[in-house]
Amino acid sequence: MAGKSRSGDRGSVTVSFGAKFAQSDQFRNVFREGMALVEAAANYLDGDGRKEARKLRPPHSLAYATESMRLTTRLMQLASWLLIRRAVSEGELTLEQAIEEQRKIKLPVKGCDQPSREANALPPRLKALIEQSIKLQERVIRLDQMLGFEQAPATEDIDNPLQTQLSRLHAAFGTKAD
Repeated sequence: MAGKSRSGDRGSVTVSFGAKFAQSDQFRNVFREGMALVEAAANYLDGDGRKEARKLRPPHSLAYATESMRLTTRLMQLASWLLIRRAVSEGELTLEQAIEEQRKIKLPVKGCDQPSREANALPPRLKALIEQSIKLQERVIRLDQMLGFEQAPATEDIDNPLQTQLSRLHAAFGTKAD
């Protein structure tokens, strides 16, 4: 979004709020927080999380697999959003390119990305990572709306997130979904 400000007799000047935000300390803090969360989740899922998952019995092991996949997907979407914003602020992408890339990112509607019924039985560290990622996602969604790039998800995105992810992979690699 852009706003106009008067600059004396020189006429009007358009100021891009999105570009200004991407260079702000607030954005840098959100970026650092998001990337630190991605790293923490990766370290957990590759280390202690694997050990904890082996101790779980069905249906809790299925809930662990489901929630860890949802966590990973959520964090990939958030990291993509943050990287696009940073690329614009560093001049690596134009605003038009960023808007095109932004269309590939599907940020869900608030509240539709809640953990499964079996989430209470998950290891505490996984539950904490899920909670942190949902809070970060809510912040990013608010920022996205503030910057004018909010997206309304398709109904199938809410009903079947796995099919949505598979469709995106097929689209990215040029294959047909079966």
